[in-house]
Amino acid sequence: MIIGVPKEIKTREYRVGVVPGGAATLAQRGHTVLVEKGAGLGSGIADAQYSAAGATLLDRAADIWSRADMIVKVKEPLETEYPLINDGQTIYTYFHLAAVPPLARVLLQKRVTAVAYETIQTADGQLPLLRPMSEVAGRMAVQIGAVQLEKEHGGKGILLPGVPGVRRGKVVILGGGVVGTNAAKLAIGMGAEVTILDVSLSRLAYLDDIFGSRCQLIYSDRESIARHVASCDLLIGAVLIPGAKAPKLVSEKQVAQMSEGSVIVDVAVDQGGCIETVRPTTHDNPTYILHGVVHYCVANMPGAVSQTSTFALTNATIQYGVRLADLGVAEAVKRDEALALGVNTLGGHCTYQAVAEALDLPYLPLEEAMRR
Repeated sequence: MIIGVPKEIKTREYRVGVVPGGAATLAQRGHTVLVEKGAGLGSGIADAQYSAAGATLLDRAADIWSRADMIVKVKEPLETEYPLINDGQTIYTYFHLAAVPPLARVLLQKRVTAVAYETIQTADGQLPLLRPMSEVAGRMAVQIGAVQLEKEHGGKGILLPGVPGVRRGKVVILGGGVVGTNAAKLAIGMGAEVTILDVSLSRLAYLDDIFGSRCQLIYSDRESIARHVASCDLLIGAVLIPGAKAPKLVSEKQVAQMSEGSVIVDVAVDQGGCIETVRPTTHDNPTYILHGVVHYCVANMPGAVSQTSTFALTNATIQYGVRLADLGVAEAVKRDEALALGVNTLGGHCTYQAVAEALDLPYLPLEEAMRR
């Protein structure tokens, strides 16, 4: 198979879909790996490292797209890349299609096999390709939130850990999954007062085993959300429903009731956000202020720490990429149920139910789509 690795073009997206070690693995198995020149520079990877690994370097992204059977990326194709997509091509990347209806239409029109990192799911419910970036984003959310709370960034002028004689900052985390857990780890480590809200009692019990009395764990309902949001300094959105739009847990009215200079970091923004006032921002213009509250809503947060993120991500993605290359999509998904759940579109059909429901598209189970 010919695997193409174009340079990411999202604003300040410095990650790359395949590292030299992954390129070497694919090349050693008889596959051709095409890498756009400069694709790895933002992650500290020189072109010469790809050449040494057996990859072929090409000057233009258009040449990568035109020749590759499978494109491996980090972020979803942007509008300027839509014309480069080949009919029937396989694209293996983060898609978050529920938040990008125009891209979904292009994938269906071009009969693309879209294998989404974020919906590959193992039998025990784990999301192995979302986990590494969720770990990064969760920790970054607190790091970034702490900076935004500084007065010069529009915040209250609060130091999260406080000092003796002065209160600590209050951090409220909506969702106790991978993002929320990692956010809590960092916030607790910094000395903040931390509260996690979640609807899963079993998850709350698990978090109690981890954090004990260092973190307040609250069952999430409308009343508890409203009460804790109103009193927090830093609100972190960390809710995920695989493939679907994030539920809106915090209304604009509730945001307006937060004290001036509070900060919101919604990690769920790439799935539409779980806070009503959230809209995607970029690393160039990461924040805006609404109702006196600083909103940080960058949809590719981990791209800012590209070396950590690239290697953490590709450590997880390469095994599934090798299966797709070695076996082809049809055989790979037959043998691997987790990988089958990653297929969001195939042959002009939407094959992931949550995406179909979010975008009001006809849903066709993958097994049926493969028979057509």
